[in-house]
Amino acid sequence: MIWAIGDLQGCYKPFMELLEKINFDPSRDQLWLVGDLVNRGKGSLEALEYVYEHQKSIKIVLGNHDIALIAAYYGIKKSNPTIEPILNSPRAKELIDWLRCQPLLYVDSELGYCMAHAGISPLWDLKTAKAYANELEKKLAGDDVAAWLKKMLNNSTDRISLGNTSEEEEIFAFSAFLRIRYCFDDGSIEISQKGSPTQKLEEMGLLPWFLYPKRIPLEYKIVFGHWSTLGFYEDDNVLAIDTGCVWNGKLTAVRLDDRMVSPCFVECNN
Repeated sequence: MIWAIGDLQGCYKPFMELLEKINFDPSRDQLWLVGDLVNRGKGSLEALEYVYEHQKSIKIVLGNHDIALIAAYYGIKKSNPTIEPILNSPRAKELIDWLRCQPLLYVDSELGYCMAHAGISPLWDLKTAKAYANELEKKLAGDDVAAWLKKMLNNSTDRISLGNTSEEEEIFAFSAFLRIRYCFDDGSIEISQKGSPTQKLEEMGLLPWFLYPKRIPLEYKIVFGHWSTLGFYEDDNVLAIDTGCVWNGKLTAVRLDDRMVSPCFVECNN
C-alpha cells in the first residue's frame, strides 16, 4: 500500500494515530510525506526521528518549515521552542545533514503522481521542474549551504517573478516549490496571501497556481500540502492534503495506489 499524508508540522501524536488507523507497516507499505515535518507542533523531534528511522519506506519532499529548521541550525533564522529539541539533540548534525539531502520534487511515473510541498509553477513542464529541483537540491546538499540559504531567504517582496539572472531564477524556483499558493496573470508568485480562494482575490488578479489559465499541463497528478486554509482539494490535476493538523484541524492520509479507498483522517489536538 502507498499512502500520502499531509503536513505534520511536529504533530507526532496524531501522526502515530493516523499510521495506526491505516495499518501502516514500514516493512510492507510506502509512505509519502508532503513536507513540513517539523515546527509549531509539540513533537517535532519525535516526528523527524521516526521519518529518519523509517526512511527506506518513506518518500518525503522538503517544506518551508523544514528549510527553516535547516536555516536555524546554521544560524540564519531564529530558533523557537518547538525545534529547540532537534537543535539540542546529540543527533542534530546527523538529522540536519540527512534532511538537507532530501528532494524538493519527487516523481513516480509508474504510479502517475509527483509530489512537491507547495506545488509546481504553472509556467513549467515536468522536465523544467525536474531541472530546477535538481539544481536547488545540489545547492542545499552542498558545502556552501549556509551562504546559499541566506541568499534564498533574504527576500522581502510579496511578488516573485522568474527574473533574468540565475540567482533570480533560483529564488523563483525555491519559492515555487516551497511557498506558492497564488499566481498573477504573468505567472509571478504572490506569497503574502495565505487564505482560501475568494472572489476578491480573483478580482485582484490572483488565482491558485493550479487554476492558472495558461498552466502547462503535466503528465502526472501533483500531490501537495502547504495550504491549510485550502484544505482537502482534488481535481484531475492536483491533490491537496494539508488539512491543518497543527491548527487543530485534521491530519489526512490518501491511498495513492488504490483511489477506491476513501481518504482517512484523524482529529488533531496537539
